[in-house]
Amino acid sequence: MPGQLTTNGDALRLFFTEDVYLINEPSITWGLPPEPSTLPPVEQELIVLPLSASEEPKPNPNFNFLGGNKRNILILVNDEYNDVSDESGRELLRKIVKSINLVTVDFALVNYAKYKGASYHDLRDFFKSSLIFSFGVEPSHLGLTNHPSNTVVLEGVVRLIFSKELRKLDTDLLVKKALWGVIQKLTI
Repeated sequence: MPGQLTTNGDALRLFFTEDVYLINEPSITWGLPPEPSTLPPVEQELIVLPLSASEEPKPNPNFNFLGGNKRNILILVNDEYNDVSDESGRELLRKIVKSINLVTVDFALVNYAKYKGASYHDLRDFFKSSLIFSFGVEPSHLGLTNHPSNTVVLEGVVRLIFSKELRKLDTDLLVKKALWGVIQKLTI
């Protein structure tokens, strides 16, 4: 096998995912055998290899939410102008929550408009969700493949229901009826 020494930056990125510092201290012994004299001399300089965008670790978002999340149920809304929705949208959400016997401490309510770019995995991991209601947040916004609206779909063990934004849902009787039919069949 030829020598395993490489100076190729792409190859080194596979092994070193953090900054690497070379310290030249003659008084420090690292317990390594001496370098063979056949190896070329090593330049003693600091080499910092930048990570590509796909390798950079993403910080886990810290979501602000309403509710207690005791039953690991996440409700996503998408409203640029209100914390949750306008008055008619909030009333519709109250009816939905009440129809499945939930109280505020049972779920977490997040306005996705404040966290655009957060993925399904970010939300699932943060909230440990078993059920996600998504009002106005499309599967593609969460990095998921397309799913039908107003049906229960599975992503692993998490059940998801995608529907229109609350304000639009309140005025669309056919879509609202389809959603009610799905909600009545839910076992929570």
